[in-house]
Amino acid sequence: MAGSPAPFAAFEWMIAWRYLRARRAEGGVSVMTWISLIGITLAVFALIATLSVRAGFRAEFVDTILGANAHATVYSGPYVSQTGQTVRTIADYQGMAARVAQVPGVITVAPLVKGQVMTAANGRNAGVEVFGITQADLQNIPRIAHPEASQGSIADFNEGIAIGSGVAQTLGVGVGDRIRLISAEGVKTAFGTSPRVNAYTVVYIFTAGRYDIDRTRVYMPFAEAQSYFNREGVADELEVMVNDPDAIDAMVPDLMRAGGDRSLVWTWKDASGAFLRALTVEDNVMFVILSILVLIAAMNIVSGLIMLVKNKGRDIGILRTMGLSEGSVLRIFFICGASVGMIGTIAGVVLGVLFTIYIDTIFSAVNYLSGGGVWDPSIRGIYALPAKLQWNDVASAVILSLGLSFIVTIFPARRAARMNPVEALRYE
Repeated sequence: MAGSPAPFAAFEWMIAWRYLRARRAEGGVSVMTWISLIGITLAVFALIATLSVRAGFRAEFVDTILGANAHATVYSGPYVSQTGQTVRTIADYQGMAARVAQVPGVITVAPLVKGQVMTAANGRNAGVEVFGITQADLQNIPRIAHPEASQGSIADFNEGIAIGSGVAQTLGVGVGDRIRLISAEGVKTAFGTSPRVNAYTVVYIFTAGRYDIDRTRVYMPFAEAQSYFNREGVADELEVMVNDPDAIDAMVPDLMRAGGDRSLVWTWKDASGAFLRALTVEDNVMFVILSILVLIAAMNIVSGLIMLVKNKGRDIGILRTMGLSEGSVLRIFFICGASVGMIGTIAGVVLGVLFTIYIDTIFSAVNYLSGGGVWDPSIRGIYALPAKLQWNDVASAVILSLGLSFIVTIFPARRAARMNPVEALRYE
């Protein structure tokens, strides 16, 4: 006696393929097949595109944070100086910096003097934050030393100041121009404190990639900043860069011990952690919402298969009377539904990957067609819509789409397999 055919035999694939190619008289089945295919394709494409944009935005945001800001800031708590004033400056900043630099994982430690001032040039004004730093330490800040775009030379830093491209645009200045810095806490006289106004030459203009940094940041040589802000012999804080910024929380106790009794530590996660957690929650919510879209698209496969089963009732009856088993009928209709899901998934992955690769071109075209202004860096912080293709995101989309397509296909396929051949042929 001949054995049963192996599952998913060639004839089962042949019959399934013939059913998918509906004749003109059964055009409704063909239309439902195309609707299901397009629905799966668009759902998978939307899922991959959204996950890629979210991953790119997060990566770009974190990179600009870590590339232009301290991974950790060590500063002093308030104390009473010898003159009876309450201050927060670091007197022995060189000794503290040497101790902090010995903490395992620390790359660089840079003493800083910071202050907020008003800049003026060409009849324009802008509020900025001044960072007093040495040239050697400035060259260790990746997004400043190696920015997206720059003018002038960082090697000339000791001869003037470095400003962000947003500051330069607001004031209408370029390399070689002079700008005035106006500080309310200036020269102390017998009649009180008068504003201090100094003019400096712009020697370097940088574009760090973050709107808020480029719009407000000015770097000044450390010794000059000490004099300008009345910080002779002291520093305001220490800027610390580490090997693994993600592990900065574990390094906080060691940094505080190295800093001394009054030292406090503020990490980049303290400054931006809430925003990053919000991004994580948004990522999860978007994945759930788009997963529902994939499920809705997969349900179209069910509708198409139910119509196909009804149209092919006579064929099913004939095949069963010829000896075809329930398992073979189930596999035939499962192949019909799963093939639609698989082809739609592959097409969606291709579209999603192409969208991620050519996102700059696509975004430029959208921006041009809409007349510009689609992306406002003052709101989003970065200058362009980023996308980062992560293969685990692609794998998640593929597994979700194929899993749902295969699962929803089983139910109409089982209905076809359990159809009574006698009932199917009664009215034929």
